[in-house]
Amino acid sequence: MVELAGIIILGILAQWFAWRLKIPAILPLILIGLIVGPVATLFTPDNTKLIEPIWNGESGLFPGESLYYFVSLAIAIILFEGGLTLRRSEILNVGPVIVKLITIAVAITFAGAGIAAHFILGLSWQISLLFSALIIVTGPTVISPILRNIPLKKDVSSILKWEGILIDPIGALVAVLVFEFIMAGKGEAYTTTALIEFGKIVLFGFTFGFTFAHALSFAVKKKVIPHYLLNVFTLATVLGVFVLADQFAHESGLLAVVVMGIIMGHTNLPNLKELLYFKESLSVLLISILFILLAANINYEDLLLVYNWETLILFVVVVFIVRPLGVFLSSINSTLEFNEKLFISWVGPRGIVAAGIASLFGLKLMNQNIPNAELITPLVFTIVLGTVLLNATTARPIAKLFGVFLTDAQGILIVGSSSFSRLIAQYLKDNKRHVVIVDNNKSNIEKAKQKGIDAIHANIYSDDLIDNIELSDVGYMMALTGNTSVNKKAIENFAKTFGEHGTYRVISSEEMEDPEQNPEEGLFSHTDDYIKLVNLSRRFPKINEIDLNSEEHYRGLVEISKVDSDIIPLFIKNEDGKLNIINSNSVDIEIDQGSVLVYLGKEFKQEESKEVTKDEEEIDVEIDEEKTE
Repeated sequence: MVELAGIIILGILAQWFAWRLKIPAILPLILIGLIVGPVATLFTPDNTKLIEPIWNGESGLFPGESLYYFVSLAIAIILFEGGLTLRRSEILNVGPVIVKLITIAVAITFAGAGIAAHFILGLSWQISLLFSALIIVTGPTVISPILRNIPLKKDVSSILKWEGILIDPIGALVAVLVFEFIMAGKGEAYTTTALIEFGKIVLFGFTFGFTFAHALSFAVKKKVIPHYLLNVFTLATVLGVFVLADQFAHESGLLAVVVMGIIMGHTNLPNLKELLYFKESLSVLLISILFILLAANINYEDLLLVYNWETLILFVVVVFIVRPLGVFLSSINSTLEFNEKLFISWVGPRGIVAAGIASLFGLKLMNQNIPNAELITPLVFTIVLGTVLLNATTARPIAKLFGVFLTDAQGILIVGSSSFSRLIAQYLKDNKRHVVIVDNNKSNIEKAKQKGIDAIHANIYSDDLIDNIELSDVGYMMALTGNTSVNKKAIENFAKTFGEHGTYRVISSEEMEDPEQNPEEGLFSHTDDYIKLVNLSRRFPKINEIDLNSEEHYRGLVEISKVDSDIIPLFIKNEDGKLNIINSNSVDIEIDQGSVLVYLGKEFKQEESKEVTKDEEEIDVEIDEEKTE
């Protein structure tokens, strides 16, 4: 009981430390597992592990093959969640470089690492190719903490992020297929019988995964399953499919759950996001337990097997030859600069799926007495720990060295996706500013995406945005919703994270009526609230520009805009194209030569533009006369 409780407590503490230190959780989890497992045998009085996963007659958690069964079921759930995240539409939208990274680079890693393992370590081709299949996967759980801690150029961070997300289920599928091929031949030459067995595994794996995915999706859509049972019913179905497929074709269960996850991810389930949250929470718990157990289960003698120069050479080949080769071949004819390709080549930490499946496959292969099977787990753990340590400690200085580190965050986060917000975002995007819209209204988010604007469906009351890699270059925030409480809450939650250069919000109707209530973070004008902005954007759905001659010219135009409700100043754009957001005080802005006023509404008349070049006294007289009229 103490050991089991200790694993859960240590696992969650490791996850918390990883979150605090902004490092991949797999690093502290495996290190804890190694310390309480094989390393503990060096300092305990009776040379035993502090946590013994397999029951040995005196101590241990899992008798017989129980650990093997627990790991199998846990990996099945993790792989199903990975399959759920894969979207065909996302692959089509992310761009050719990422598509090549999950196809061409995967093939290069599979072939290159397999050849290296065979000739450097002398492993059989079967084990060498299984090793190479396992280290294909990077995964979002290892890449995300690294990217969150480093402000990178948007193209670079997006490529690394989407590679990690999309390669997870693809790499798992390749690894499962290679493993099934080995098991079909029992480690021997691939005879006709072995090929038939492999065919049965693929057939039943795909059939069961496809059939039950559609059956469960149909039940969810028709509301056959009550909402409160949805998550646990799905969990039970995944485990049932895993076990059932295994009964028809031994070892086909993992393939079935991966296929099931991928199919369900494409069926437009109404509760998919909620299902993903549940599976993510469950995966965190399972991963916390799983990796301490798996690392603790490694024997000290197994570590010594890979503690040699050959393993170091293999690591160098995988990291410094195979990975760069895949990246550079995948980015031929792309817009990426040489330094950006170098950085992407450098960042390739292997992830949780690689380590988890390696342990499971290692156990299974050793049970079948496959030669070199005992090397799979320590070898993959070495690659995982090595790449995570290397990237987590060096990514920031390497980013600065290669010139992909953002020293000045110029991206803009817009809260709210109304017609006015989308108009603003489109202008910013056209002027080469990275802009991201956030809204809880899915329909408005879809409208923004149709215009090619980066948009995130999220609730500003949650903390999810803080960890979003897409926002790593954001230095400005504008809250443009019609709800003042939401706008204030957005500033309260995210000013420190996204408001490095400025945080603004639309003023409320009450603040507009009383100029003395004009807040410091007020946006555009203290005479225009959300309703006026939206109404004007509907009447004049175009953003205009007018050249500025001087600061007096600017102030004169602002005064005219206060009188004419059909004109609202938005930004000042200088000669270099840099945009400055106008706050509701609007006069404290320096005007350089070549600057233009960006505004919403009807166009300034030519005579108005000339008149405002007069001195301020004359302008005031003209405005007073206009008010009298």
